[in-house]
Amino acid sequence: MTVPLIVPAWPLPDNVRAAVTTRVGGISEPPYDTLNLGDHVGDAAAAVTANRSRVADYLGLRPESIGWVRQVHGTDVAALPGEAGGEADASWTRDPGVASAILTADCLPVLFCADDGSQVAAAHAGWRGLASGVLETTLSTFRSVDEVSVWLGPAIGPDAFEVGGEVFQAFVEHDANAASAFRNSPDRPGHYLADLYTLARLRLCQAGIQAARIHGGGFCTFRDRERFYSYRRDGQTGRMASLIWRV
Repeated sequence: MTVPLIVPAWPLPDNVRAAVTTRVGGISEPPYDTLNLGDHVGDAAAAVTANRSRVADYLGLRPESIGWVRQVHGTDVAALPGEAGGEADASWTRDPGVASAILTADCLPVLFCADDGSQVAAAHAGWRGLASGVLETTLSTFRSVDEVSVWLGPAIGPDAFEVGGEVFQAFVEHDANAASAFRNSPDRPGHYLADLYTLARLRLCQAGIQAARIHGGGFCTFRDRERFYSYRRDGQTGRMASLIWRV
């Protein structure tokens, strides 16, 4: 059984693993075809369970050791394994064999790792979560921000993510430099094309992460139909997972 994965190009400690699923390699029927891992999008529960088990087996994890959370575009961070299944938009763990996992289909998944491999975390960062501070809240669970590196996973790209003026204001009111992540929409006056990757990098650097420690970026879930689900493109669709764990 093969599950096509994206393995982050990221200098991780020897005891840490990370992976991102694509939409390929599962059993879900359209419009969730095929490796949908979201249990809240209308897909058959049996298909989601089978897909999650397939991913866990392929990664050498127990299905119950993946710490899924109920994401709500907020800033709460769950401590795993005890708070798995709760309402949160990020999770962290220091326990070996327990995976932090985030579901996305345009929002930005962000993975975190302590340099010594003692702790890992994952965050779900759509624009609301980014603006509200989900990345900063996740970083607050680490012992030292100076010893954390980060990877930015597949999200909607800067040529496809059109937003209204309220999104622009939410970021520039916090940091005037955030204006560099927006450009005027060529199609709709008063709207912007937003770069989630740049916005995330700005927030992370403000929180104390050195730019050289921020990896990843450059994907576009909206444009890459073959590999990725995209809520903005398709509406009713599945979810990919970004996972990180200690071994």
